[in-house]
Amino acid sequence: MSKQFELTVDRIKCDGRGLCAELLPELIRLDDWGYPILAAGVVPEHLIPLAQRAVEDCPVLAIALRRTHIKK
Repeated sequence: MSKQFELTVDRIKCDGRGLCAELLPELIRLDDWGYPILAAGVVPEHLIPLAQRAVEDCPVLAIALRRTHIKK
């Protein structure tokens, strides 16, 4: 079993500033009101540093990077 990561968003905390989508456009796009829509599935290994930055730079801490266990 390997450990991988996926992004989640707390829609209650999010205020739609869009910084996450600017930092990680490969996995996050914005809806018509500026709220994030996350790509489904695990974060590719080469994008994990950018995902961590999006999490850390979110002004309201609405984005999280969670470990998921995938059976191989």
